[in-house]
Amino acid sequence: MREPAYAVDAPRQTVSLTINSDLFARVKALGLNASRIAEEALAKELERQRREQILAEVEADVRAADAYTRKFGSHGEMVIEASGQPEPEPGRRRR
Repeated sequence: MREPAYAVDAPRQTVSLTINSDLFARVKALGLNASRIAEEALAKELERQRREQILAEVEADVRAADAYTRKFGSHGEMVIEASGQPEPEPGRRRR
């Protein structure tokens, strides 16, 4: 299980945000909780950015593994070769 993007139980902090005045007035007129909505939007964006970063790291790792295999061959095949065991017949598992 991966760790959360941020500590959801951390204390609240008063901050200053610059927001379109008409947008804020309309949100306030509807009685919406702008702080809660902003927090949810920020959390969602943080998760999206985090997911993109993880995917980029995984893609880089896969490219590195592919480059290694192209240069040196398959690690699994090298282990089989080093073991001296004959190749299994097609469709049969190695024991």
